Amino acid sequence: MKVKAPAPRARAVLGQVSDMDLRLLRVFKAVVDCGGMAAAELELNIGISTISRHVKDLETRLGLVLCRRGRAGFALTAEGQRVYDETLRLLAAVEGFRAGVDDIHQRMGGRLAVGLFDKTASNPEAHIAQAIAAFRAQAPDVALELHVGTIQAIERGVMDGSLAVGVVPAHRSAASLRYDRLFGETMHLYCAPGHPLFDAPAAQLDWDGLRRRRDFAGLGYHSPNMELAHARGLPRAATGFDQEAIATLILSGCFLGFLPDHYAAAFERQGRMRAVQPRRLRYACDFVSVLRRSPRPPRAALAFHRALLGAHPQPGEPA
Repeated sequence: MKVKAPAPRARAVLGQVSDMDLRLLRVFKAVVDCGGMAAAELELNIGISTISRHVKDLETRLGLVLCRRGRAGFALTAEGQRVYDETLRLLAAVEGFRAGVDDIHQRMGGRLAVGLFDKTASNPEAHIAQAIAAFRAQAPDVALELHVGTIQAIERGVMDGSLAVGVVPAHRSAASLRYDRLFGETMHLYCAPGHPLFDAPAAQLDWDGLRRRRDFAGLGYHSPNMELAHARGLPRAATGFDQEAIATLILSGCFLGFLPDHYAAAFERQGRMRAVQPRRLRYACDFVSVLRRSPRPPRAALAFHRALLGAHPQPGEPA
């Protein structure tokens, strides 16, 4: 029996990238970011039928199936994920070009995307809101976008240009990025009602004792939390991928975990958590502003970076 050869994939007809192509790519990006076409209606302020047509037009232009949509929900194909990644790079380059022209004209406008690590707003040492106010007074025509993400996602965004500035906990550094200290944070070990240590005295618990336990919940990506766990030999019984996840694991009463003291303070006041040996089982970390070294960041990014540094005077500096 003769086996049929697989049908050749239709060749993409995309030639020069036009303004319409950029519009279609922006619609596609919004659909992916929102998790589906229905969810993107409010973001794009256009109807779902128009969104669907735009995505279909983009698929036709590229000769690819970018996503599956139906009763099972929205999902990217493998090709769609690659096109999404390339879309981020292209739109970042377009924004970089626009910012470069603004630089030539000695003005600041357009969009400025800033990445923040989670749970910084409750830190009394973090003056990011004051930095935003100072920047806003200097550059009222710049549209700010704030994104919350992991350390790696923020650094990657600053490197590829999709983010202009980042604020993350200091950890291992990348040579292509500039890091400047902003403020500090203290992490304590917490447990919740239902955990054996919540009502029992824990005077004898130290780092060695914590290492022998099997109920530690830690972050699952490279961070000061993971570095501490490796240095102290703390085996993870559960893994979270942001501070909210660690807090939820602790609140179950099954796990111990480190949280920023300012974030855990509300849970402590409610009697839902308590710190375990806070004088002994603690660590400190610094938060830094992240800026790319090359190519030179746009004028607005540099201004926001200066606003961050100005809002966070270092010890010994006048406030």
